[in-house]
Amino acid sequence: MSVRLLVVDDHEVIRTGLKSLLAGSDIEVVAEAATGKEAIEQAERSRPDVILLDIRMPDGDGLAALEKLRGVVPESRVVMLSTYDNPTYVARAVALGASDYVLKGASREDLIATITAAAAGESPSRAGELRRVASAMKVRQVIDDDEVPLTQRETQVLRHVALGLSNKEIGRSLEISVETVKEHVQNILRKIAVSDRTQAAVWAVRKGLV
Repeated sequence: MSVRLLVVDDHEVIRTGLKSLLAGSDIEVVAEAATGKEAIEQAERSRPDVILLDIRMPDGDGLAALEKLRGVVPESRVVMLSTYDNPTYVARAVALGASDYVLKGASREDLIATITAAAAGESPSRAGELRRVASAMKVRQVIDDDEVPLTQRETQVLRHVALGLSNKEIGRSLEISVETVKEHVQNILRKIAVSDRTQAAVWAVRKGLV
């Protein structure tokens, strides 16, 4: 059975390229859109199984469109499409209900696997970026309401981590050494019971820290 796909990207060359890439697969591009507003109109009209949604668009970011789409066509799965492997984007996509998050540099095989898995309602595919946070999300649902004792400095560091900054950039911003940043990051991961920076960003987004 074919998967009905809506492709949303402000660059025509990307949309055309994706259609060519998916030709011959079980995924049928039933509609296209270049803006968040068009995406909502096309989604209402075509009721696709999956919406492949660019994260950066001229009329506001795709994450704002994601939130609206989840309300308008809750039965459609949304896979975010991005050039940026940014922990905050991934975290916000998770928090807003995206099924997965795929990079524009992904292979045809990985793109098809990600879209197909989303259509089937499966957990994030091995090809998608959300696989890194899927297990953390399950844990977080259990302990999200607990207040976790982060110090003021750790909270500052976590905000920087969630914005995708490196240890060096965080050190420069807060005027502390890279070694001190590393120590804070390790303490943060331990205290909020996650294993990497992307999972920490998810936690920060859910807590409203960014």
